[in-house]
Amino acid sequence: MSAASTIAAPASPLPAIAPTRRLEPTVVEPQTQPEPRQRGTEQCMEALARANQVRLARAALKRDISGGRRSVTEVIGESPWEAESMSLSELLCSQRRWGRARSRKLLASAALGEGKKVGTLTERQRRILVGALEAKLGR
Repeated sequence: MSAASTIAAPASPLPAIAPTRRLEPTVVEPQTQPEPRQRGTEQCMEALARANQVRLARAALKRDISGGRRSVTEVIGESPWEAESMSLSELLCSQRRWGRARSRKLLASAALGEGKKVGTLTERQRRILVGALEAKLGR
């Protein structure tokens, strides 16, 4: 087929326009009884139980750090499961006499963000942070 034959093809006639009919609005009645939603599914309950377990373990970890039974450098080095999803700022602020400003300054010197999670630290970042903490704490 040549290009000229495709251009010169006769146009198809327009279809006849059907008469439009008026649509009447219909009223939809709401159901008398809505379907009950299933609350407390097994998966939801398991997620809530896991979240509660993590919260309790984090609280215990923070108490141990605050009480001097564990050090922050030890937690950063070991990265226990309860600390993996904690932010660095949250972990540092759990020490006695450590405020947000002090932890922010230390993290800035180590080129780390406050929201960085303990579990996402690389080995190099762990060494840098532990070294900065030990220098700051005088160990």
